[in-house]
Amino acid sequence: MERMRRLTPNVSVASQIDEDDVARLAALGFRTIVNNRPDGESPEQPPAVAIRAAAARHGLGYVDVPVVSGAITEADVATARRVLGEAEGPVLMFCRSGNRSTALWALTEAHHLDPDTLIATGWDAGFNLGPLRATLARRWRDPAQGVDGR
Repeated sequence: MERMRRLTPNVSVASQIDEDDVARLAALGFRTIVNNRPDGESPEQPPAVAIRAAAARHGLGYVDVPVVSGAITEADVATARRVLGEAEGPVLMFCRSGNRSTALWALTEAHHLDPDTLIATGWDAGFNLGPLRATLARRWRDPAQGVDGR
């Protein structure tokens, strides 16, 4: 795991993790891991089942919420919102670089946090959410708005 950043006291994001990282995450106090990568996205990516098994060995919860890079759907956002609401925290969300997990987190929070706050939080963690500004603003004004503007 090359990059891990805290977004809130309860949610952090990271680049790809492997089985060895899970022990470190447990030692750091994380209670749940959320995997935002579809299996087989890249050849060097460890399979989700291996990370799930490592999480179980270390007493951590594990949830798959696979999201295609650059194509987050309303179903993805709804699933992530439910998972984050139910998960025992602190939670670590991960993807290839952390960008996708950060974007997904922001979209789950856009119904109650304004776009400037979300973008600043992403920026402070090293992620540029600026391209999502219009979508975040629509969801802030009208929480029923989907990621595609419908």
